[in-house]
Amino acid sequence: MAQMGRPRTFDRDEAVQQAMHLFWQHGYEATSLSLLKAGIGGGITAPSFYAAFGSKEALFREVVERYLATHGQVNASLWDNSLPPRQAVELALRRSARMQTERSHPKGCLLVLSASTCSPEHEAVQKLLASRRARARGGFQRCVQRAVDAGELPTDTDVRAFAASFHSFLLGLSVQARDGVPGTVLDAAVTEILRSWDARAPSAHA
Repeated sequence: MAQMGRPRTFDRDEAVQQAMHLFWQHGYEATSLSLLKAGIGGGITAPSFYAAFGSKEALFREVVERYLATHGQVNASLWDNSLPPRQAVELALRRSARMQTERSHPKGCLLVLSASTCSPEHEAVQKLLASRRARARGGFQRCVQRAVDAGELPTDTDVRAFAASFHSFLLGLSVQARDGVPGTVLDAAVTEILRSWDARAPSAHA
């Protein structure tokens, strides 16, 4: 009697990586269980999927942490005290623009695009992403405050509002990258928004 072929080995780490690309490309709600099963490979069945990940939401949460530990590190400069504040902001924006337009993964940012709209039953997913985006906003605020404290920006700077302008620019990169705006254009846009920082610097009015 012919022996049945052995099933392919399920590589959990690779499955999370593939799931990240699916959620990134299609969004949380549009990424169905059937799409995940087909995309993560290994011939995984529904029972095996739930045994491995618990639920679609649990897998998504794991994907978000994977994203933050890899692609999301482009913003790490915002918390680097060894860098001047303006340089920290510039590095975060330029690295983000480059990452979001790379060809090795879906365009844009997973934290922005995967659940920009969601049904009420998935409110927890929206809150998860909002909290992760809030951390980046806090990073920009931290840099602006450091610049004010160091005399690199005026003492009357509205720290929260100025930081929000850079964070809003960062979020906008996602939509433009997904729409196909070239990385060179987005990088040039970073130069333009940083002019608002330079215009506020005391040295600009000396």
